[in-house]
Amino acid sequence: MAKAIYLDAFSGISGNMLLGAFLAAGMPEALLRKELAKLPVMQECELHVTPVKKGGIAALYVDVTCRGEQPASAAEALLKEHAHTFRPDPHLGFYSDMQAPAEELHPKEEAQRHHHRTMADIRQMIESSELTAGAKKKAIEIFDVLAEAESSVHGVAKDDVAFHEVGAADSIVDICGTAICLDAFGVEKVYAGALNVGSGFVRCAHGMMPVPAPAVAELTMDWPTYAKGPERELTTPTGAAVVLALAELSPALPETFQATAIGYGAGTFDAEDWPNVLRLYFGETVGKKVHDEKYILAANIDDMNPQIYGYVFDKLLDAGALDVWVTPIYMKKNRPAEELSVLVTGETKDACAKILLRETTTIGLRVTQVDNRIECDRRTAQAETKYGTVRVKIAAYEGEIVNIQPEFEDCKQRAEEHNVPWKRVHEAAIREISFRLGEA
Repeated sequence: MAKAIYLDAFSGISGNMLLGAFLAAGMPEALLRKELAKLPVMQECELHVTPVKKGGIAALYVDVTCRGEQPASAAEALLKEHAHTFRPDPHLGFYSDMQAPAEELHPKEEAQRHHHRTMADIRQMIESSELTAGAKKKAIEIFDVLAEAESSVHGVAKDDVAFHEVGAADSIVDICGTAICLDAFGVEKVYAGALNVGSGFVRCAHGMMPVPAPAVAELTMDWPTYAKGPERELTTPTGAAVVLALAELSPALPETFQATAIGYGAGTFDAEDWPNVLRLYFGETVGKKVHDEKYILAANIDDMNPQIYGYVFDKLLDAGALDVWVTPIYMKKNRPAEELSVLVTGETKDACAKILLRETTTIGLRVTQVDNRIECDRRTAQAETKYGTVRVKIAAYEGEIVNIQPEFEDCKQRAEEHNVPWKRVHEAAIREISFRLGEA
């Protein structure tokens, strides 16, 4: 079993929604604060956790403010969370800022507004902190994915990317806080479904930005998304980066997932008919391990030299196939053919599929999962016969021995060595094992 979470982003996903969901699912707030205090950025900001209701669902809302600043109002938080405008910077190419100055600023104020951190700065901050090794690793993975997307959008080197969504203290807290929660919970697997990115436009200081924002669009090119609900930006770059960096796609809660807690993290806006929350399932994967899963790979072949079958059989068995067999069939136009079938585990499925496609004339395979398989308990013993040692498979079902079968190759080798019929060696091995088991 492995600790796991499933992210149900039916109303999008953002950094503060993730933290709220983790806390609601059982992450101790005191532990999160203790670990976050190891980051120098916490000298600049404060964490506020507030119970709220969104569309009738009880959730936790997390907000990060600068020291001495009051928690953001709904409108201010919405602007901070969703409104980004990209402006050229003479030194770094581009960065995003929350809003452009409405008036001329004093040089000192202007310097404060333009304070930023690059990806290189953030990596150094995390690596030099006293966070656990697991939290550091996950935080840097998330930042790397996000910086890669911003690098592509703005045409600058990844380490030189500097922008509000990552450089601001609240986003550092969101990402590092998420990594801390994952590490504290001992999460080994992260699953997520399609992301609701929202729709419409976001008004920024320099005009309108389409939803999804450029960074989110870049991040989710290979991840399923959809737009439903209010015309707002529902998935932020931070939220998308967490999913793309750590999650495995699962359209619904995996069948092998057993939930032990559910937490809801609140987003910013309120709507009577729309719950603006992220649902996080925490639990364990309890299904069979991949090497316990069984599959049958099958192909119908009517145009292959039959001499090749033995060669292919050997390669498949060497690659870990559990069994290989051929069944005579008739195809369209009454054409004689063979159905080549291979029983494999989850671990050997890809390797055996590659052999079939490379070594045979088939251009496609049918894959069937074997959900139920009744198996005997089995072990191998050695029969000491007058012809030499022969390995013997012994099978039992419900405590009763149901089959004793000497290894063909061992019998063949002993028969050739002593110039006796194969069946004599075979019979001798069965007698020896039966006598030892009290079956004779």
